[in-house]
Amino acid sequence: MSESVLDVEHLFWQVDGKTILADIHFSLPKGQMLGLIGPNGAGKSSLLRCLYRYIEPSSGKITLFSKHISNYSAKALARTVAVVQQDTPHYFDLTTEQLVTMGLTPHKGIFDATTQHDRELVDSALTKVGLTQHAQQPYEHLSGGEKQRALIARAIVQQPQILILDEPTNHLDIRYQIQILELVASLGISVIASIHDLNLASAMCDKLLLLDQGKLIAKGNPTAVLTERQISDVFGVCCEVNQHPQHAKPLISYFYGYQTNNRVSQHND
Repeated sequence: MSESVLDVEHLFWQVDGKTILADIHFSLPKGQMLGLIGPNGAGKSSLLRCLYRYIEPSSGKITLFSKHISNYSAKALARTVAVVQQDTPHYFDLTTEQLVTMGLTPHKGIFDATTQHDRELVDSALTKVGLTQHAQQPYEHLSGGEKQRALIARAIVQQPQILILDEPTNHLDIRYQIQILELVASLGISVIASIHDLNLASAMCDKLLLLDQGKLIAKGNPTAVLTERQISDVFGVCCEVNQHPQHAKPLISYFYGYQTNNRVSQHND
């Protein structure tokens, strides 16, 4: 059994008397990609924000490498966990290379200079994400897919042991969705990512967590989580699940027009 790098136990988060997350519990094994799936409003982003300490849970326990997350300094946490958020932020005055170089910050003191090793880390990260030719181009001039790759390059330079991604493929063409998740999977570090496309999550993730209305509905490998019944119950759609011809994980085909011919009702009976 793989070593666990992240453990979440009985996590709750309430705001103004409303429960956003209720009794979430799971572990992230070392080197695996864990996909977080669920409909809009399920609590996916809220859970991720708890994991990188942007918000504080109402109760429960988050442990990184057997150490409570509250015991990490901000700098130590940044050396352990890198985050790529859902919306690409604006960096109007930076080149792509300068943005990627920001990943060095957790490893530097205020007056530390950039070393040859640092420059090699940045060059290597740019090469991994295929942006070497855009190194001196303004970050704001990059396409959406290129911006996401630049932010992942910055995370690579950060040298984390865990990478958290909130909808990293949001608003991207399917080619870039596949490319970015394949890139992340190739890094050899532990990853937890919220993913909107269920077929993409099935193909790329070792394990999945299915959330609905802040509750954990299912967890496990894609075959155990992506069943016709659970997809119907959580997402309110009628589908058929088969085996993908390439990777043998679940391949979901959706049916259409079920609101008019009552397919969902028949499927749930």
